Amino acid sequence: MILIDTHAHIYDPQFAGETARTDGDNWLERATAQQISQIWMPNCARETIPGMMALAELYPDRCLPMMGLHPSYVTDTVEDELAAVEENLSRHAFMAVGEIGLDFYWDMTYVDQQFSAFETQLRWASEQKLPVSMHTRSGHDRNAFQEAANLIGKLALPDLTGIFHCFVGTLDEASRAIEMGFKLGIGGVSTFKNGGLDTVLPHIGLDHLVLETDSPYLAPVPYRGKRNEPAYLRLIAQRVADLKQLHVDEVARHTTANALALLPALYTNLLPG
Repeated sequence: MILIDTHAHIYDPQFAGETARTDGDNWLERATAQQISQIWMPNCARETIPGMMALAELYPDRCLPMMGLHPSYVTDTVEDELAAVEENLSRHAFMAVGEIGLDFYWDMTYVDQQFSAFETQLRWASEQKLPVSMHTRSGHDRNAFQEAANLIGKLALPDLTGIFHCFVGTLDEASRAIEMGFKLGIGGVSTFKNGGLDTVLPHIGLDHLVLETDSPYLAPVPYRGKRNEPAYLRLIAQRVADLKQLHVDEVARHTTANALALLPALYTNLLPG
């Protein structure tokens, strides 16, 4: 059973120093033991680029970098942040544009700038034929998923595909994402008692799902509230299997194939066979 963690911030300070350990007790070795073949790394802002790229250089076949500006990092420095994203996209190979999107949960101060940054990065992804990893967190009586989907529909950009990361929406929202050609990123929330996905996932075909941890955040049960890590992806796969009354190997096979199908041409060397 081979799994791909399509969203993990493993460059986060919570993982600092672990990869240097040789006692078998680090996040990468635990992930390997659970047959996690790839870990996709979404960028957040300029400050996270060095750590992410260091891991990508150290493990080029395992830790695949994205490039983007996370909506929660959009402030009055947004132009400088986007310039850094654009420069890196022109200089290095990335497997996706991400993490991008809209976040209405914490602060609405820079919502207009969020929309502008989101549109700019969607256009870059379309131009470079790269998938996107999208963050849509609702709040303040505004539905981030719906507003992101509305913008994508309005732009009608060619060759735009990717993942609605950390999908926790309704069945209607899932159907809309699928109709637009996007995959749903399913993570630890699927294991939560009140996560809501227990009424959604049974009605969604495996061909539309990919798996993620969002490490170090949103650890699945029984680790909820603790630091998340890629090795826990197997628990998420099992939860999806249980909800859909399937064997976990079938979930792994489909979700891994779905993830691999998103990889751009530059990463064809990582495809099986």
